[in-house]
Formats: sequence, structure tokens, C-alpha cells
Amino acid sequence: MSEYQPGLVHFRTPTYKRPEALRRALYSMIDQSWPHWVCDVYDDDPDQAARSVVAAIGDKRIRYTANTPQLFASKNIDHCFSAENPHAAEFFCVVEDDNFVLPDFCVANIALVRSQGVEIVLRNQYFEYASGTERAAISDVGVLDELFTEGLYEAGDFRMALLAGIGVSNGGLFWSLRAKSPLEIQYGCTATLQEYLRTYSVVEPVYVAMEPLAVWAENAEQTTRNAELNAGYLRRELDLKRSVQALRQRVWTEASAEQRQRFLTDPRFATPIGVRAMNVGKALLGLGLSPHVSPVEAAKLRSRGMMIRLLGRVTPEFERFVASRDGLRHSA
Repeated sequence: MSEYQPGLVHFRTPTYKRPEALRRALYSMIDQSWPHWVCDVYDDDPDQAARSVVAAIGDKRIRYTANTPQLFASKNIDHCFSAENPHAAEFFCVVEDDNFVLPDFCVANIALVRSQGVEIVLRNQYFEYASGTERAAISDVGVLDELFTEGLYEAGDFRMALLAGIGVSNGGLFWSLRAKSPLEIQYGCTATLQEYLRTYSVVEPVYVAMEPLAVWAENAEQTTRNAELNAGYLRRELDLKRSVQALRQRVWTEASAEQRQRFLTDPRFATPIGVRAMNVGKALLGLGLSPHVSPVEAAKLRSRGMMIRLLGRVTPEFERFVASRDGLRHSA
């Protein structure tokens, strides 16, 4: 392992035309109780709106990069999960321009890495409803509240979260340079699908910390703000659902008999059993849903799954992605 600066946290911040939100995100880093950090801001705005924000703050720990050529939303976010380590940092996390972190985010995550003997922490986040509007408000519940419970998850159990929900949230991930999991996807897909694929990419134990110490902005209408999309909303949704269905089928195939048997009632997942059954049904998995849903509802779910399989399209690079992760998993 190359030389690194123990305790140094590298924030990566992708941004696009949201200078006020970016300012808030950067000041949340400045307010950290852990002072040993650097931040790279990756500006995807051709007009470089973020440059003046970074200059006005004037903190030498914050560095500005203009993306040339423009990466667009999904690639700008994804490259922030790169294994590259230009500042010789020990720890890494991604704070998108509309999100922010609370003062003890770094301190608490570093403490868990060291006390739990893990290299990846998934930290809970609050919601910010109606982010970017006058109606913005912080929730009193967390993004992970209906997915996980606190504790250590082996890689196989962690991937089972894909059958319960989405798994990781980008802004909740905190990892060290020793992590083996390739968190940068590097295959063409939407930013939303990347989070599902990132969950599948985990090949080592993860500690899930349920105390929210970051804030995720809920603003779905802005998610595709500058994406290089050439399909309409319905087409994108169908293709996303089809890719998620294929991924869930893959996770199910790879799971042990014990993991499959206990999934619907496993208390480690906080997802309501009805939601788990819905995901299983739509994924067309070979699991009896009775007594968790009625026979009529089970039939409806499988019909929806068949429609998704018939009308949706798996992202063209899906098989290449899966093959790349399979090799790493078998060697982990």
C-alpha cells in the first residue's frame, strides 16, 4: 500500500449550476469537528458557476476542477467514487452539491471503521423535503429507516438489501483506501441505477450506522438536470425497472438457500414484509409469497413483473458489469 496521510478525509463534490446549494455543502465540511480533510469540487457547468463559490470561500482545503469536456450528471457522480487517491487520503466520501453533512459525520464514521474493523460504513441520512425551494424542511426520519437495522453485514447479506430496497445511498457511503469493493461503476447507466449497482459491487463487510449524520436532498425533478438522456420519462422508468429486476434475479441466484428462506422475515432488514414480497413478486423470483400477500395480489405482482420483462430493456452494459464484479467477488 502506498504512503498516505492517516486520518485524512477526501470529500468529492460533483456540481452543476447550483452555487447556493454548493456553498451550503462546502460550509458543512468546514463545520466538521474533524479538521483533517480536503475537497475536490468537480464542476460540470460550462459557465463554471462553482468557480466563484470556491474562490469566495477561500479555504485552501477546497480545490476546484472544471470538467472538460462536460461529463453530465451520471458520469460526474460516478467518477467521484474512483479509487484514485491524488491527495494520499485514508478516507473518502461523496457530498453532492445539494446534499450536506452534519458536524460529526467524519468523526463518527472514522470511529466505526476503527472499532468495527471494517473499511466501508453506510451512514443514515435525513431527508430534506422540497430541497431548493422556500418549502424546504428537514425530516425527523432517515433514508435507511425502512431498510436496515444497525450493525455489521457480511457482503452477501448486504446485497440482499437489493431485494428489500435500493441498498446504498451515495451520500451515506464512507470508505477507506483499504476497501476492496469497486464503488465506481464505469458502465453507462443512469445515476439512480448506479446506486443499485454500487450495492451489488460490495464484496466485503459493511457497517450500517443508523444515526443520521448527513442530509439527502429530495428533488427528483432535478435528478436529470443535465443528463445526456435521449429517451422519454416512461422509457427511462421501464428500462430502470427492467435492469433492477435483472439485478435482483442475479442476487437471488447467488444467495444461499438459508438467505433465501429467511429473507421475507429476516429481522435485520427493517423493510415491511409486504414491500419485500412486492419486490420478490415483481422480480419473478421463485419464492412463495403466501401468507404475506393474498393469491390475487401475488398474481398481480407477477403480472407486473412480466410486463416489466417484456417492455423494459436491460442497460446494454449490464452483463459486462456483472462479469466484472463476479471476478472480484470470487477472489475476495
